[in-house]
This record gives sequence, C-alpha cells and structure tokens, in this order.
Amino acid sequence: MPALVATNVSLTITWLGVVTHRHEIEIETEPRQILQLDWDGVADAAHRGRIRSSDSRVLQQHSRGTDIINVRQLSIVSQEELEQIARDMGLAHINPQWLGATMVVSGCPDFSHIPPSSRLQAPQGTTLVVDMQNYPCHQVGMTIERDLPGQGKSFKVHAKGKRGVTAWVERPGDLVLGDVLRLHCPEQRAWQADGQMRFL
Repeated sequence: MPALVATNVSLTITWLGVVTHRHEIEIETEPRQILQLDWDGVADAAHRGRIRSSDSRVLQQHSRGTDIINVRQLSIVSQEELEQIARDMGLAHINPQWLGATMVVSGCPDFSHIPPSSRLQAPQGTTLVVDMQNYPCHQVGMTIERDLPGQGKSFKVHAKGKRGVTAWVERPGDLVLGDVLRLHCPEQRAWQADGQMRFL
C-alpha cells in the first residue's frame, strides 16, 4: 500500500491570486487567471522562496528571525468555509483578496482540517503539499475594516478553524482557474495521544 492514497475528493479552483507586496498593517491579493509555480512557490509572490524567517507561529521551536524551510508558499481557502464565515459575520460575502489567499477551492466543506502532508494534485501533475491549518491574523481583519468599517474586528473569532491551510510546491507547474485538484491523504490511522501529553 502506498504511503499516500488518492481519495474520491475533487476540489475545483474557483479563484486564484498573488500577494505581490508585503504590508505591515493590511494584506491584499491581486486576482489571476493562472499561477506559475516553481520550487520557490508562486511566481511574483511576496511569500515565495524555499526559506523564510521564523515568526510568532513557531516561537516554541525557533527564535524569531531564524531561517527555516518555507512551508507557507501558498495560502488555500475553501469556498464553503468562506461562505460560512460571511454568514457568521453578517456579510454578503468574504472577498478572497482580503485574506491574502493564493487559491480558493470548492468541494470540501471541512477543508481547513484535511490531514497535514496531504497532497493536492492537478490533472497536469502540478502538486502541492499541505503543511497545516492556517490561523486567522489581525491583518485580514484590518483589511476588511478598511473596506467595511465596523466589520473587520470580528473576523478572527468567526474564522477560527475555517481559515484554510498553507502549502508548498512539491511538483512545479501551472494552476489554472477551473482546474480540478485531487486530494491524496496519508494512509495512517489518527494519532492516539498518550494520556500524559499536555500542550505547554
């Protein structure tokens, strides 16, 4: 049995974008029809590169500013989860541009909780490796607040567990709006944590 197994879950790309500039306060993505991916991630993206500086997400493992492998080349969110966030916030919709998202996919309502190390593979072979669940950040709330005053502050609360995943490029190639990605998951049972384990 292979370590990674194709599932019957297919995800359609409904939106693509690139963050071309890093901003300290706000974050926004430019929509695209096609993404060109190489080993460093998305062409022209601010988050491209095989190495990045560690930040607050990994302070228990590395001091801030340490060079580490970049497993956050792409940010992927699901259409279904965005619609749920919008309903919970009382909005007509959530614009993917506000999120700094690279890609929006449809076809997997619980997308943010797919197993780490899962693969998303396009028909032409372009393949992404899922790192882990992404977490809501204050920048998105501030971007929403800029466009919809009074609405951005509740984003982090309503987006918890629905913010999508981060991923990196395992096999370069193009991704095109409308491509259908096949989900491949690790062939293993769920981890049974020892009763003594506690998060520090």
